[in-house]
Amino acid sequence: MEVGLEQVVLLCGFAFLAGGLDAVVGGGGLVQLPALLVVLPQAPVVALLGTNKLASVVGTASAAVTYSRRVAVDRRTAAWMTGAAFLGSAAGALVATQVGSDLLKPVVLVALVAVLAYTLRRPSLGEVELLRLRARAQRGVAVGGGALIGFYDGFLGPGTGSFLVFLLVGAVGLSFLHASATAKVVNTATNLAALALFAYGGHVLWALGAAMATANLAGSQVGSRLAIRRGSAWVRRVFVVVVSALVLRLAYDVLG
Repeated sequence: MEVGLEQVVLLCGFAFLAGGLDAVVGGGGLVQLPALLVVLPQAPVVALLGTNKLASVVGTASAAVTYSRRVAVDRRTAAWMTGAAFLGSAAGALVATQVGSDLLKPVVLVALVAVLAYTLRRPSLGEVELLRLRARAQRGVAVGGGALIGFYDGFLGPGTGSFLVFLLVGAVGLSFLHASATAKVVNTATNLAALALFAYGGHVLWALGAAMATANLAGSQVGSRLAIRRGSAWVRRVFVVVVSALVLRLAYDVLG
């Protein structure tokens, strides 16, 4: 399908913002996927899911590399979560290719509202690191939580990075910065798995996805460096405003 220049420019702007947000707190898909749904309502939703993965995987991988150079990643937890999340994401993407648009759009809206509500209720999440689990229990959380979140990422995607951070901070007890660094490694794997399934089925708009990937990469570099240097309080405020606006817009699109 053909996409106009104005639509490409607009979507690249959202991809830049998504890359920045995702690098700091996760949740870039909360901006990028709804933007695709709103700007290209005529496109098959499954094709937009695949395009979203193409745009996201480049930025997420870039953020993972940037974090690994400056923040100590919990390698053991990341390894367990990555394996489970990769398989879960592949399964979720396979299911998504069989599900129609009428179901996916309302589910995206529900996911947006749920994560926004959680974000508003937990403004101080991850400020202090306090490990809560023994090694075996931590592996269990990594495998179980990674598989479930990976499935969600393959099936839908919005908020996956945030869900990973919330799991690592809330259940494991990692600090926000360490959780974000670990989540980027895991999220890169889930994006790759889902992208492979979508690409195999021909569900990717490659030209648009490549343009958005470039913008997402640029935003990711800005966001990851700011997260390390300045923290996330100011990004959280932007995140809440942007997601709130997209909730209203997507609700109008679904319910109108």
